[in-house]
Amino acid sequence: MTNRNFSLIHQVAQPKAGMAGKPPLLLLLHGFGSNEDDLFSLAPYLDERLMIVSARAPVTLAPMSYAWFSLGFAPEGVIINTEEAESSRQAIKRFIGEAVDYYQADPDAVYLMGFSQGAMMSLAVSLTFPGTAAGVVAMSGRILPQVIDLIPDQDALIGLPVFVSHGTKDVVLPIHHARDTKARLSELPLDIIYREYEMGHEVSVDSLRDITTWLSGTLDAKLKGLTVN
Repeated sequence: MTNRNFSLIHQVAQPKAGMAGKPPLLLLLHGFGSNEDDLFSLAPYLDERLMIVSARAPVTLAPMSYAWFSLGFAPEGVIINTEEAESSRQAIKRFIGEAVDYYQADPDAVYLMGFSQGAMMSLAVSLTFPGTAAGVVAMSGRILPQVIDLIPDQDALIGLPVFVSHGTKDVVLPIHHARDTKARLSELPLDIIYREYEMGHEVSVDSLRDITTWLSGTLDAKLKGLTVN
Protein backbone atom coordinates (compact mmCIF):
# COMPACT_ATOMS: atom_id res chain seq x y z
CA MET A 1 0.00 0.00 0.00
CA THR A 2 1.41 3.38 -1.04
CA ASN A 3 0.29 6.83 0.10
CA ARG A 4 3.38 9.01 -0.35
CA ASN A 5 2.26 12.37 -1.74
CA PHE A 6 -0.43 10.73 -3.85
CA SER A 7 -4.07 11.70 -4.20
CA LEU A 8 -5.13 8.05 -3.76
CA ILE A 9 -3.83 5.15 -1.70
CA HIS A 10 -2.88 2.31 -4.01
CA GLN A 11 -1.04 -0.92 -4.74
CA VAL A 12 1.49 -1.20 -7.54
CA ALA A 13 3.05 -4.09 -9.44
CA GLN A 14 5.97 -3.46 -11.74
CA PRO A 15 5.96 -5.01 -15.23
CA LYS A 16 7.16 -8.60 -15.35
CA ALA A 17 8.32 -8.29 -18.94
CA GLY A 18 10.99 -5.81 -19.84
CA MET A 19 10.57 -3.49 -22.80
CA ALA A 20 12.34 -0.48 -24.22
CA GLY A 21 11.23 2.90 -22.92
CA LYS A 22 8.66 3.72 -20.28
CA PRO A 23 6.12 1.00 -19.49
CA PRO A 24 2.38 1.27 -20.14
CA LEU A 25 0.25 1.72 -17.01
CA LEU A 26 -3.04 -0.01 -16.19
CA LEU A 27 -5.09 1.69 -13.47
CA LEU A 28 -7.59 -0.57 -11.69
CA LEU A 29 -10.67 1.00 -10.05
CA HIS A 30 -12.66 -1.23 -7.69
CA GLY A 31 -16.38 -1.33 -7.07
CA PHE A 32 -18.64 0.00 -4.31
CA GLY A 33 -17.74 -1.34 -0.86
CA SER A 34 -14.47 -2.93 -1.94
CA ASN A 35 -10.84 -1.80 -1.82
CA GLU A 36 -7.61 -1.70 -3.80
CA ASP A 37 -6.78 -5.35 -3.05
CA ASP A 38 -9.81 -6.65 -4.95
CA LEU A 39 -8.94 -6.09 -8.61
CA PHE A 40 -5.24 -6.24 -7.77
CA SER A 41 -5.75 -10.00 -7.47
CA LEU A 42 -6.21 -10.04 -11.26
CA ALA A 43 -2.67 -8.76 -11.84
CA PRO A 44 -1.11 -12.22 -12.43
CA TYR A 45 -3.50 -12.79 -15.34
CA LEU A 46 -2.84 -9.51 -17.14
CA ASP A 47 -0.28 -8.62 -19.80
CA GLU A 48 3.21 -8.80 -18.30
CA ARG A 49 4.25 -5.59 -20.04
CA LEU A 50 1.82 -3.55 -17.95
CA MET A 51 2.67 -1.67 -14.81
CA ILE A 52 -0.44 -2.30 -12.72
CA VAL A 53 -1.72 0.25 -10.21
CA SER A 54 -4.83 -0.47 -8.15
CA ALA A 55 -6.33 2.56 -6.41
CA ARG A 56 -8.47 2.86 -3.28
CA ALA A 57 -11.60 4.99 -3.58
CA PRO A 58 -11.67 8.04 -1.28
CA VAL A 59 -15.09 7.62 0.38
CA THR A 60 -14.91 5.40 3.49
CA LEU A 61 -17.95 3.22 4.12
CA ALA A 62 -16.45 0.92 6.78
CA PRO A 63 -13.01 -0.50 7.59
CA MET A 64 -11.50 -1.64 4.26
CA SER A 65 -14.73 -0.76 2.48
CA TYR A 66 -14.65 2.23 0.14
CA ALA A 67 -16.58 3.91 -2.64
CA TRP A 68 -16.03 6.47 -5.37
CA PHE A 69 -19.34 8.01 -4.34
CA SER A 70 -21.99 7.13 -1.78
CA LEU A 71 -25.51 6.06 -2.67
CA GLY A 72 -28.94 6.93 -1.34
CA PHE A 73 -32.20 5.14 -1.85
CA ALA A 74 -35.59 6.65 -2.66
CA PRO A 75 -38.89 5.42 -4.10
CA GLU A 76 -37.74 6.52 -7.56
CA GLY A 77 -34.54 4.49 -7.27
CA VAL A 78 -30.88 4.84 -6.34
CA ILE A 79 -29.59 8.38 -5.78
CA ILE A 80 -25.97 9.14 -6.63
CA ASN A 81 -23.97 11.61 -4.55
CA THR A 82 -22.94 13.73 -7.52
CA GLU A 83 -20.56 15.92 -5.49
CA GLU A 84 -18.56 12.88 -4.41
CA ALA A 85 -18.64 11.48 -7.94
CA GLU A 86 -17.22 14.75 -9.27
CA SER A 87 -14.58 14.88 -6.54
CA SER A 88 -13.52 11.33 -7.39
CA ARG A 89 -13.40 12.13 -11.10
CA GLN A 90 -10.98 14.95 -10.41
CA ALA A 91 -8.97 12.88 -7.91
CA ILE A 92 -8.50 10.04 -10.40
CA LYS A 93 -7.32 12.49 -13.06
CA ARG A 94 -4.80 13.98 -10.62
CA PHE A 95 -3.68 10.57 -9.47
CA ILE A 96 -2.98 9.40 -13.02
CA GLY A 97 -0.58 12.28 -13.49
CA GLU A 98 1.06 11.60 -10.13
CA ALA A 99 1.47 7.88 -10.83
CA VAL A 100 2.83 8.45 -14.34
CA ASP A 101 5.41 10.92 -13.02
CA TYR A 102 6.48 8.96 -9.94
CA TYR A 103 6.59 5.50 -11.50
CA GLN A 104 7.98 6.77 -14.81
CA ALA A 105 5.21 5.25 -16.90
CA ASP A 106 4.34 6.16 -20.48
CA PRO A 107 1.81 9.04 -20.31
CA ASP A 108 0.51 8.08 -23.75
CA ALA A 109 -0.16 4.46 -22.74
CA VAL A 110 -2.41 4.72 -19.67
CA TYR A 111 -5.32 2.26 -19.55
CA LEU A 112 -8.27 2.32 -17.16
CA MET A 113 -10.04 -0.84 -16.00
CA GLY A 114 -12.90 -0.67 -13.54
CA PHE A 115 -15.54 -2.92 -12.03
CA SER A 116 -19.09 -1.75 -11.23
CA GLN A 117 -18.73 1.73 -9.70
CA GLY A 118 -15.09 1.64 -10.80
CA ALA A 119 -16.29 1.04 -14.36
CA MET A 120 -18.49 4.13 -14.08
CA MET A 121 -15.49 6.20 -12.99
CA SER A 122 -13.25 4.70 -15.68
CA LEU A 123 -15.71 5.82 -18.35
CA ALA A 124 -16.22 9.20 -16.69
CA VAL A 125 -12.51 10.02 -16.54
CA SER A 126 -11.59 8.71 -19.98
CA LEU A 127 -14.48 10.45 -21.76
CA THR A 128 -14.38 13.81 -19.98
CA PHE A 129 -10.59 14.16 -19.99
CA PRO A 130 -9.76 13.23 -23.60
CA GLY A 131 -6.21 12.02 -24.04
CA THR A 132 -5.93 10.76 -20.47
CA ALA A 133 -6.56 7.12 -21.39
CA ALA A 134 -5.33 5.03 -24.31
CA GLY A 135 -8.04 2.45 -23.65
CA VAL A 136 -10.82 1.58 -21.20
CA VAL A 137 -12.31 -1.62 -19.79
CA ALA A 138 -15.72 -1.19 -18.11
CA MET A 139 -16.81 -4.36 -16.30
CA SER A 140 -20.34 -4.73 -14.91
CA GLY A 141 -20.95 -0.99 -14.76
CA ARG A 142 -22.78 1.76 -16.60
CA ILE A 143 -22.26 5.30 -17.77
CA LEU A 144 -23.15 8.00 -15.26
CA PRO A 145 -25.97 10.27 -16.50
CA GLN A 146 -23.94 13.49 -16.25
CA VAL A 147 -20.92 12.26 -18.21
CA ILE A 148 -22.05 12.97 -21.77
CA ASP A 149 -22.66 16.64 -20.96
CA LEU A 150 -19.15 16.92 -19.46
CA ILE A 151 -17.34 15.79 -22.62
CA PRO A 152 -15.44 18.88 -23.83
CA ASP A 153 -14.69 17.68 -27.36
CA GLN A 154 -16.16 14.52 -28.85
CA ASP A 155 -13.75 14.67 -31.79
CA ALA A 156 -10.89 14.18 -29.31
CA LEU A 157 -12.35 10.74 -28.51
CA ILE A 158 -12.14 9.41 -32.08
CA GLY A 159 -10.93 5.81 -32.06
CA LEU A 160 -10.59 5.47 -28.27
CA PRO A 161 -10.71 1.70 -27.59
CA VAL A 162 -13.44 0.73 -25.09
CA PHE A 163 -14.33 -2.78 -23.91
CA VAL A 164 -17.66 -3.17 -22.09
CA SER A 165 -18.52 -6.46 -20.37
CA HIS A 166 -21.63 -7.37 -18.38
CA GLY A 167 -23.47 -10.37 -17.00
CA THR A 168 -26.93 -11.29 -18.24
CA LYS A 169 -27.67 -12.61 -14.73
CA ASP A 170 -26.49 -9.47 -12.92
CA VAL A 171 -29.04 -8.53 -10.22
CA VAL A 172 -26.97 -5.63 -8.81
CA LEU A 173 -26.80 -3.72 -12.09
CA PRO A 174 -29.20 -5.54 -14.44
CA ILE A 175 -28.20 -6.01 -18.06
CA HIS A 176 -30.40 -3.16 -19.32
CA HIS A 177 -27.87 -0.74 -17.80
CA ALA A 178 -25.12 -2.19 -19.98
CA ARG A 179 -27.28 -2.10 -23.08
CA ASP A 180 -28.18 1.52 -22.41
CA THR A 181 -24.48 2.27 -21.92
CA LYS A 182 -23.68 0.61 -25.23
CA ALA A 183 -26.31 2.75 -26.97
CA ARG A 184 -24.95 5.96 -25.41
CA LEU A 185 -21.35 5.11 -26.18
CA SER A 186 -22.27 4.21 -29.76
CA GLU A 187 -23.23 7.85 -30.29
CA LEU A 188 -19.59 8.80 -29.65
CA PRO A 189 -16.68 8.23 -32.08
CA LEU A 190 -15.24 5.37 -30.01
CA ASP A 191 -13.91 1.96 -31.00
CA ILE A 192 -16.29 -0.15 -28.88
CA ILE A 193 -16.30 -3.84 -28.11
CA TYR A 194 -19.42 -4.94 -26.19
CA ARG A 195 -19.77 -8.40 -24.68
CA GLU A 196 -22.46 -10.08 -22.60
CA TYR A 197 -21.71 -13.16 -20.49
CA GLU A 198 -23.84 -15.70 -18.69
CA MET A 199 -22.75 -14.52 -15.24
CA GLY A 200 -23.85 -12.34 -12.33
CA HIS A 201 -22.19 -9.21 -10.91
CA GLU A 202 -18.69 -10.59 -11.25
CA VAL A 203 -15.66 -11.19 -13.43
CA SER A 204 -15.92 -14.67 -14.94
CA VAL A 205 -13.18 -16.80 -16.44
CA ASP A 206 -14.59 -16.19 -19.91
CA SER A 207 -14.90 -12.43 -19.49
CA LEU A 208 -11.40 -12.13 -18.03
CA ARG A 209 -9.96 -14.15 -20.91
CA ASP A 210 -11.59 -11.84 -23.46
CA ILE A 211 -10.51 -8.74 -21.55
CA THR A 212 -6.89 -9.82 -21.28
CA THR A 213 -6.81 -10.72 -24.97
CA TRP A 214 -8.32 -7.35 -25.87
CA LEU A 215 -5.93 -5.46 -23.59
CA SER A 216 -2.90 -7.17 -25.09
CA GLY A 217 -4.15 -6.53 -28.61
CA THR A 218 -4.86 -2.89 -27.83
CA LEU A 219 -1.41 -2.52 -26.31
CA ASP A 220 0.20 -4.18 -29.33
CA ALA A 221 -1.62 -1.79 -31.64
CA LYS A 222 -0.64 1.21 -29.52
CA LEU A 223 3.02 0.24 -29.54
CA LYS A 224 2.92 -0.28 -33.31
CA GLY A 225 0.94 2.89 -33.95
CA LEU A 226 -2.01 0.99 -35.41
CA THR A 227 -5.78 1.11 -34.94
CA VAL A 228 -7.57 -1.81 -33.26
CA ASN A 229 -10.58 -3.12 -35.21
